[in-house]
Amino acid sequence: MPLPVVESRVSLRPYNSFGLPALAERLVRIGDEAQLRAVLADPALAAAPRFVLGGGSNIVLTHDLPGLVLKVEIAGRRVVSRSDDEVVVEAGAGENWHDFVAWTLDQGLPGLENLALIPGSVGAAPVQNIGAYGVELKDRFDSLDAIDLQTGRSFTLRGAECRFGYRDSVFKHELANRCLITRVRFVLPQPPVAVLGYLDLERKIAETGVTHPNPRQVFDWICAIRRAKLPDPAIIGNAGSFFKNPVVTPEQCRDIIARDPAIVHYPMADGSFKLAAGWLIDACGWKGKSIGQAGVYEKQALVLVNRGQAIGGEIVTLARAIQESVYGRFGIRLEPEPVVL
Repeated sequence: MPLPVVESRVSLRPYNSFGLPALAERLVRIGDEAQLRAVLADPALAAAPRFVLGGGSNIVLTHDLPGLVLKVEIAGRRVVSRSDDEVVVEAGAGENWHDFVAWTLDQGLPGLENLALIPGSVGAAPVQNIGAYGVELKDRFDSLDAIDLQTGRSFTLRGAECRFGYRDSVFKHELANRCLITRVRFVLPQPPVAVLGYLDLERKIAETGVTHPNPRQVFDWICAIRRAKLPDPAIIGNAGSFFKNPVVTPEQCRDIIARDPAIVHYPMADGSFKLAAGWLIDACGWKGKSIGQAGVYEKQALVLVNRGQAIGGEIVTLARAIQESVYGRFGIRLEPEPVVL
């Protein structure tokens, strides 16, 4: 397999959803496993630091990236298997996540509709264990294929091996930047199970009078809800929800409710409570505010935006100011979702 073209000093502004300025010293576009192995086997590239870049929707670039950026562009969608109980579908890591969700519905295979319109690529989805509206990726995950960036060895991981947590996985820890995910498989239950217990969906049911929406209706509702709350990265640079919703003990939750009865909180299966980070940020007066060209979105305080010409340092400065403000009022430390580079 010939070595793919190695590009030099490539602007990463089009490849990160914040639209932040940064250059890749060298960049290779990976369209399949053979191309990656050719890169890994090339002596001239062997010592270069490597960074795996998917959809760029979960990073904050604060400087140029040295070494070699592996831009994942592996395509493909297919049905792997069918049974009376489930259907397994697969997508290449470079596929756009939302387009893949729409494709499953076009095939008459619901199960991922609650995860519609989440930005990013299929390969990045397990890293973050993406989730929305009552469903997390781990709930529909079957397995994935990856390649070790040191040895070039292929391997497969199933759910337990990925160590999924709340917006977390083994790919943020032991396997961080040590492998490249090539393909991901999802298991869709048959018959489909609708997940409608989220407040925004309950409001849609009340508004429309549709008590048993079909998967396409749920998909359309979630797209409408997200578009009403979240800016389109193609228009306003952002990385979606910037902070994780903090999880607290019942005692902590009672203490905060005693001081701020209006706080939005959700009980968890283990007895803990998830607090709405956007509410905490809004309560501290940050909605619509800016530091330099970095701002807090006017419609959703959980979203930080690039107001035009922001640099990564401004995003980081704003995020830290918000963290200090929330900790000072509520005693809670917000944890960012994106990776700061």
